[in-house]
Amino acid sequence: MTNERPVYVTKPFLPPLEEFLPYLEEIWSTKILTNAGPFHQRLETELARFLGVEHLALVSNGTLGLVVALQALHITGEVITTPFSFAATAHSLIWNNLSPVFVDIEPDTLNLNPAKIEAAITPDTSAIMPVHCYGTPCRTDEIQRIADVYGLKVIYDAAHAFNVRVDGKSILAAGDLSVLSFHATKVFNTFEGGAIVCPDAKAKQRIDYLKNFGIADEVTVTAPGINAKMNEFQAALGLLQLKYAGNAIEQRREIALRYLDGLRDVKGITCLAERPGATPNHSYFPILVDEAYPLTRDGLYEALKEENVYSRRYFYPLISDMPMYRRLASADPSNLPVAHRAANQVLCLPIYPELGFSACDMIIAAIRNSRTG
Repeated sequence: MTNERPVYVTKPFLPPLEEFLPYLEEIWSTKILTNAGPFHQRLETELARFLGVEHLALVSNGTLGLVVALQALHITGEVITTPFSFAATAHSLIWNNLSPVFVDIEPDTLNLNPAKIEAAITPDTSAIMPVHCYGTPCRTDEIQRIADVYGLKVIYDAAHAFNVRVDGKSILAAGDLSVLSFHATKVFNTFEGGAIVCPDAKAKQRIDYLKNFGIADEVTVTAPGINAKMNEFQAALGLLQLKYAGNAIEQRREIALRYLDGLRDVKGITCLAERPGATPNHSYFPILVDEAYPLTRDGLYEALKEENVYSRRYFYPLISDMPMYRRLASADPSNLPVAHRAANQVLCLPIYPELGFSACDMIIAAIRNSRTG
């Protein structure tokens, strides 16, 4: 039986509106709307404490966070990255006049494969930009070892990795900088927004200058910066969202466990394994649909739509298949067999705190009962 109401792949979590009104009243009272106002400063402090990091700089969105992070580290030439990500990962490189070099991914995590990185390094390589895909932690120790040997910087696209930890420590402390996204679709949202996790106060200060046109004080501009500041409305919402973040992640975990239990014995459906020692945030629930399943991935995608369930082929197509990148030598499909297979098999199922077990069970039943192509 077709679900009466559409079920989308995600739905943004919002706190009770009445709880947000006092924050808005304070903004109206102070008339401070932006430029590192009181809510901005409070969120930086409380968010760093919540995430278990020492320094972070709020930004207006994750994409500008990547652009600013690359500027802050003076990255030049080539940057090794993954083709299996959202377009913004590679776009941030182009906006900095950098050349993406795509390397294949691991079949179990769908993250950048450290074993493939060294062969891609040239005299023009200055950095590595891995992605914690779906919040699954990259093999950060192996990536850092390679970076240290070759004198490379490491910038993590941590858009999916809010509050992810390994052995109790924040994954956001890995590398030289990590960039978070607080977009409406993320585990923690400020409508739009993001943050750059910094190793020390000096790095944070440079980023604070760069995200505000390079302005250091009333008469001093230190660099050709950009306007990437988070405003007070976003920051105020973030402060309120922090009160609910732990519970929202727990609700996602319960839904993920429901999916895992319901799909574990379905032939042709693979659920990605969690990394040992990791505390995930369950930001996405991807499955891989292989040849043993009665439908193709796209067939299952359409079958779910007939049930009013809107899953997402995420990430498809690969970044390396997009017109602006496909002419790069590293974009050759023969260089990226695992990524191409994943892009043609992956399907992200609906997961968000309000989904509920009944909708989850309906989706599981639809997948288990699909028998024709």
